[in-house]
Amino acid sequence: MCIALISTAHPSYALILIDNRDEYLNRPTAQAQWWPEPESHVLAGRDMLRSIHGTWLGVTKQGKIAVLTNYHENTTPPLSAVSRGAIIRKFLAEDIGPVQEFVNKVVNTGIARDAGGFSLVCGHVGEKLAVISNREMDQSQVPWIAGDVVHTIGLSNAAFGDHSWKKVVSGEELMLYTLRASVEKKETEDQLIQRLLDLLSYDTLPRKAGQDDGGLEVYIEELRNTIFVPAIGRKDMSALPEDEMRAAKVKEKVQVLEAKGVELGVSGIYGTQKQTVVLVDKSMNVRFFERTLYDSDSNPIPIGKGDVDVKFKIEQP
Repeated sequence: MCIALISTAHPSYALILIDNRDEYLNRPTAQAQWWPEPESHVLAGRDMLRSIHGTWLGVTKQGKIAVLTNYHENTTPPLSAVSRGAIIRKFLAEDIGPVQEFVNKVVNTGIARDAGGFSLVCGHVGEKLAVISNREMDQSQVPWIAGDVVHTIGLSNAAFGDHSWKKVVSGEELMLYTLRASVEKKETEDQLIQRLLDLLSYDTLPRKAGQDDGGLEVYIEELRNTIFVPAIGRKDMSALPEDEMRAAKVKEKVQVLEAKGVELGVSGIYGTQKQTVVLVDKSMNVRFFERTLYDSDSNPIPIGKGDVDVKFKIEQP
């Protein structure tokens, strides 16, 4: 139940984007880095489970930025479905022309229809960003946010603008409070990043008595209420009785890797795996900070040991 928060409300920054990636902690994932040639202009993490090696959030040296969240639904995309991670990868890595043309292609050529549910925010820093939610009934009306308009918006695993999710409402409110407090105290950029990480770590998940090892299914409906998802479940979910395994309702049918009898990326401990803060100031200087909270064996990483901190300046055309 990932969450992304996007704001243009800080007077020193053209854009602020923060994100929690919630996943099975053993899902093979590469830390954020500049990608190898011929995509060396892309800075992003990568999902290593699917062969397309897509991403969920990234920026480029030319100022393209995008973030994607999955849509919570009860049906499973077929194996032939278009990879959601491949859609955002295409936007970041390829010459897609004007953003509007990319949006039209995604919306009108069946790509959006043939993929699992998602919401994608994409565009160029300093310009308006498109919000594509492929489970919206009316695909002809794609909303645009940010640019030179002061916006603070949240996006989770529902369609854009769905404020029935408590984590989205509280996220937007906390984002505004965090930015206002940081400005009032005249904090440094490092202090602002720490505040934003604290926001991403806000845990309001109600614990269910006796269900500590119950896994994702026990808490699935509660995850819309908490910005941060603590580790839930246990490493070897294959040890559960067969009827409980069926109840797990794994949502993604993929070619999985196996290690120690555990299906990587579709079972085990679930929680907030990565936290990302992207700051772009008015001079187009980018600060990309990513914190990885767990290693590939689902063990906690000491705070600071899984951090990636990259600074660069957007290349002007």
